[in-house]
Amino acid sequence: MDYEAALKYILSFTDFERSPAILYSAANFDLRRMEELLERLDNPHLWARSIHVAGTKGKGSTVAMIASALGASGYRTGLYISPHLHTFRERISIDGENIAEGELAAIVERLKPEVEAVNRRHAYGELTTFEILTAIAFTYFRDREVDFQVLEVGLGGRLDATNVVEAEVSVITSISLDHAEVLGDSLAKIAGEKAGIIKPGAIVVTSPQRREAEEVIKEACRQKGARLITVGRDVTWKKLAGDLGGQSLLVKGQADSYNLTIPLLGDHQLENAATAVAALEALGIPTESIAAGLAKVHWPGRLEVLRHDPLFLVDGAHNADSARRLKEAIKKYFDFDRLILIIGASSDKDIAGIAGELASLTSFAIVTRSRHPRALAPSLLLGELTRRGVRAELAESVAAAARGALRMARPRDLICATGSLFIAAEAREYIKGIRPELYL
Repeated sequence: MDYEAALKYILSFTDFERSPAILYSAANFDLRRMEELLERLDNPHLWARSIHVAGTKGKGSTVAMIASALGASGYRTGLYISPHLHTFRERISIDGENIAEGELAAIVERLKPEVEAVNRRHAYGELTTFEILTAIAFTYFRDREVDFQVLEVGLGGRLDATNVVEAEVSVITSISLDHAEVLGDSLAKIAGEKAGIIKPGAIVVTSPQRREAEEVIKEACRQKGARLITVGRDVTWKKLAGDLGGQSLLVKGQADSYNLTIPLLGDHQLENAATAVAALEALGIPTESIAAGLAKVHWPGRLEVLRHDPLFLVDGAHNADSARRLKEAIKKYFDFDRLILIIGASSDKDIAGIAGELASLTSFAIVTRSRHPRALAPSLLLGELTRRGVRAELAESVAAAARGALRMARPRDLICATGSLFIAAEAREYIKGIRPELYL
């Protein structure tokens, strides 16, 4: 089996990432079939020490920071994330190196008979694309004998395929309303799903939360006998400086104080950095390793400047809360004459909320769609923007939108491509000449 055949096999199963509407229930997300598969593989998920991260916003940045600091401390560290920007191999990496095509294909070939055995038995439903990818990650990490595996939850937490590990530290980043039709229509319901990753007797780190979500997390910790570390109270941070090259901050932890630099923009990344420090401190990672790891963290597609004159910015903001944070960051970091907005969204997102936050930044937008199967029809988003006084036009692709924006932009203009991580990814591909790995 070669890499292309392996991807075709993985994607031949139910893929909820590409489905616009799903029923989030044990019927569709049953951890028992995941456990059955892993038992057939001799439980690779139990090999390494685990850090498990859920949340609505910031969980990707936070896992990247944690993994980078663990690597700087000399630990062999596996990182599992979703979604990817340009290749599925980004989802599974060790010490910053993506899994090789041949290694992924070889693992799929090994897993295939076990996957088919579980599906033939059909005791708890059929395995999904994400579940199989998660099993591949666990198997790869065991094969390569990692010390730590840092795992980003795919959706929710309680029923997510990653929630089979016995994590030493569980992290819950900022919770806001997203996937409301799936996870629940209130912060409390969503927080309940996220808090499903909390294990008995474990350490739990939570980013600052709204009161409704915080109370749910506190109660879950009380019931599980877990020790809660609250960022904003137990661990605090203060911004020291920042420019387009990154930011510096002081984090006061429970064991030490940390003078840090991060090559990431946005005040929300300071919060994420403090959350990562709290988790790393709980693991006993040395101060100098935390500082070294955060200084070199790489997390593209999030407030990332791709070029200058004109400035071209990409960000994966995909709900109203993340759009608000993007708006605040643009106002704080960038000096420009005019903003040209390139925007598209996924079909299950709050486009009214996104448009409401970003409309005040610009008088002109180019509305498009990514090639992702869940991409929203651009006309719907165009309507939301024009109702808010933004002059907008349609482009058939992100590449066409980027070409049009660059043609009309003057040197002191700012172009911003956002609305989903898929829009950010395709803009990166156009500007950087990256050849994408298309969905098959």
